[in-house]
Amino acid sequence: MDGLPSFILDNPNFWLVTAGTVLLSISSALVGTFTFLKKKSLIGDAVAHSVLPGICLAFIISGNKDPLWIIIGAFISGWISILSIDFITNNSRIKEDTAIGLVLSVFFGFGIMLLVAIQHSGNPNQSGLNNFLFGNAASLIGKDLITFSALSILLVITVFIFYKEFKLMTFDRQYARTIGLPLKLMEFILSTLTVLAIVAGIQAIGVVLMAAMLITPAAAAKFWTDRLFYMLILAAVFASLSSFAGAVISFMAPAMPTGPWIVVVISLIAMLSFFIAPGKGIINKWWRKRQNQLKILEENILKTFYLLGESGAEAQKGRSIEDLNRRRPWKKAVLIKGLSRLKNQGFLVFRNGHWYLTKIGLSKGQRVVRLHRLWELYLTEYLKIAPDHVHEDAETIEHVITLELEKSIMNKLGFPELDPHQSKIPYTN
Repeated sequence: MDGLPSFILDNPNFWLVTAGTVLLSISSALVGTFTFLKKKSLIGDAVAHSVLPGICLAFIISGNKDPLWIIIGAFISGWISILSIDFITNNSRIKEDTAIGLVLSVFFGFGIMLLVAIQHSGNPNQSGLNNFLFGNAASLIGKDLITFSALSILLVITVFIFYKEFKLMTFDRQYARTIGLPLKLMEFILSTLTVLAIVAGIQAIGVVLMAAMLITPAAAAKFWTDRLFYMLILAAVFASLSSFAGAVISFMAPAMPTGPWIVVVISLIAMLSFFIAPGKGIINKWWRKRQNQLKILEENILKTFYLLGESGAEAQKGRSIEDLNRRRPWKKAVLIKGLSRLKNQGFLVFRNGHWYLTKIGLSKGQRVVRLHRLWELYLTEYLKIAPDHVHEDAETIEHVITLELEKSIMNKLGFPELDPHQSKIPYTN
């Protein structure tokens, strides 16, 4: 906080507006998480753009920017857009994504037309109405702040009241129907919450970018966890951070619209999550893929040592790189890297220009060969695949079979001695 200018820190209105903006973002992130998980993100975008004509018509009827009229107008307009999408999809051959695009463009175009007409009407109260396009947190004062914050609190409470029902409807719709959950009513409530979440954020974030605030926090949170409860918490935290940053910028530079900055910050969070999140992050995925490739390389090298020794009955005899390449071709640099890693792990030793299997290296190479031959036999006996078609599949499976699965296959096959090619299956004594 020391980095914030004192004229902001000393301004109580800043904290009120920031708290309100954060609250709006939390409510939209919570509702948006269910919208995201139900794969309804595009509908959220359509509704966000479709509330604009409702805002303009509410202003034309009331003659001012009363937040209650704005909410009612935006809510009705948003719901009509959802009904329009459903009507087009159910009564024509037009697919849902096309219907969403049609409704979005028609409603938003109509809203822009009304907005321009209002700006040329000479009504002095129309000043600031264009803030609904890109949002302006600093304009959230007095009655606006109270009304939109109350709506956000109502949304948060409603989400937690129906948490179990929404969770069941999202992840196991068939079971929800079986136990008698009123799915149509739940769908109606969730759609209503989606429209209200968008309506709550239109003044701070704007109709153009509100869909991003609805979906992006949930998308970022999905990279970090698969558990719904933690996903909701993370989405709320990400939304809060981005809203705080957007509100600060809006106060420091009043001419700067809030919505784009909030979306920029939440987009950066989403991009960071995309790269660095454990488990699903692209860096972590790359690392696991790399480790798996190295594991396969090492096991194939040990298997080759064992096969060379098996044919010559001298499994632990010293082998040169040329010996190994004659049995199984590798790029020299790749093979040397694999050999060095195996030496560091104690599976190989290097003496007088030759590589030797250690005792544990011999045991591991023997196991890879055993898994390969057992799987080939399993495929021929139980799946009736011809023996000359099972090698490639076994080459892949041998690296992923666990000890439990290995034991299960051996018991099922009755500890066979030979594979489909009449090669001996090696067992540990």
